[in-house]
Amino acid sequence: MPIAVTPTKEIPDVLIIDPKVFGDERGWFYESFNQQEFTEKTGVTKSFVQDNHSNSKQYVLRGLHYQTEHVQGKLVRVTQGRVYDVVVDIRRSSPTFGVWTGIELSAENHLQLWIPDGFAHGFVVLSEEAQFLYKTTDYWHAKSEQCIRWNDPTLKIDWQLPKSIEPLVNAKDSAGKSFEDAFYF
Repeated sequence: MPIAVTPTKEIPDVLIIDPKVFGDERGWFYESFNQQEFTEKTGVTKSFVQDNHSNSKQYVLRGLHYQTEHVQGKLVRVTQGRVYDVVVDIRRSSPTFGVWTGIELSAENHLQLWIPDGFAHGFVVLSEEAQFLYKTTDYWHAKSEQCIRWNDPTLKIDWQLPKSIEPLVNAKDSAGKSFEDAFYF
């Protein structure tokens, strides 16, 4: 999996993974994950134990999620459509604590995002529909699942939505905690 790895400007621990895509008149091919190369290029030695796959309609916003136990690192990508993916550093001792970063992931750009332990994560669908895949370093643990409100006034996240659009958010995410009241690592 020949990949290029670039730290995000806002939070250098969050990495953009850009795989080499081989294409011709027949279409394209790329190796979406190779543990050995991923470890060599990122320095991440954790193994992935669970793959998740979601399908969402336009303007659905999921997040900002994390777990206080069975803390998950995530490698995320989009295989259909486009999303704006957001992560928030909730590691108290980090120099980027409380900082967020976002990136557009799409089926066309093939980009992936490595999100280490200690981050809240969410995304909003920009296309008519999107298929979102993520590999996690620990299992889903319902009892420790947490959510920070997507529209928290302290974080001031720009979700890249038109001003006239209110995202579609489920009841659990709408009831998320404020950043100030959230659990931090």
